[in-house]
Amino acid sequence: MTKSPQAFRSISEAAEEVGVPQHVLRFWEGKLDFIQPVKRAGGRRFYRPEDILILKDVRRLLHDEGMTIKGVERLFKDKSVRSGKASASAQALDKPDTVPPSINSLHLARVLEQIEAAQARLNAVLA
Repeated sequence: MTKSPQAFRSISEAAEEVGVPQHVLRFWEGKLDFIQPVKRAGGRRFYRPEDILILKDVRRLLHDEGMTIKGVERLFKDKSVRSGKASASAQALDKPDTVPPSINSLHLARVLEQIEAAQARLNAVLA
């Protein structure tokens, strides 16, 4: 039986979906304060769909683009400061009584942020 796209994922399911071992997710959680899975009794971690998108972005930045942990941390912090508000996933966490945006809109928002970051890097190089 497959889970709904909106269902929470255990750490093993999240690790498989992101493509990294479980201990890497725990490490990132300790180093990057914007990774905050829900913790149930006994300390079990459960990841929301928004968490999975963030983890996939972190994996891409660290493994594919060669960024450092500090660089990823700065990038996410700069996004929050630059926009004057928290990310869409952080806003959903702050308002648990609201329905979180669909995965498609979160994905599109993430793509837009990546394009804006790429544009800023290009402008910095060209300046």
